[in-house]
Amino acid sequence: MARRQLREPDISLDITPLIPAGRQLIRGYGDGKFRIAETQHDGSVLVFADETLAWPVARWEDVTMDSLTPILDRAAEARLLLIGCGPAFVLPPRGLKKALKDDHGIVLEWMDTGAACRTFNVLLAEERAAAAALVAV
Repeated sequence: MARRQLREPDISLDITPLIPAGRQLIRGYGDGKFRIAETQHDGSVLVFADETLAWPVARWEDVTMDSLTPILDRAAEARLLLIGCGPAFVLPPRGLKKALKDDHGIVLEWMDTGAACRTFNVLLAEERAAAAALVAV
């Protein structure tokens, strides 16, 4: 019985989503830095679809309603907030999720920073009203 040889297909398919120019696609993270839209950012950041801001938070314990003021000021464009709490998942501060939802209409998704980066990129490609608050790892 003759064996059939498998060949590489003659076509290729690029499945990378098209991201409009100027969008804040997260391209890398680690060593206390982020590479977002071809710009390097040192330390923690707040990421919107069109802008990335420095965020003076070093640990998940520093995440408070006050530290999230720039997000709250832009709540209409951040109906969903991803918080990357650092290298490993820990539970969010008590009452944060409820305060964001009840007082500002923002849904909180709390996860480790790597997961938050990947999820933000998917939401960005879907043009969802989302923002990310990312603790540097």
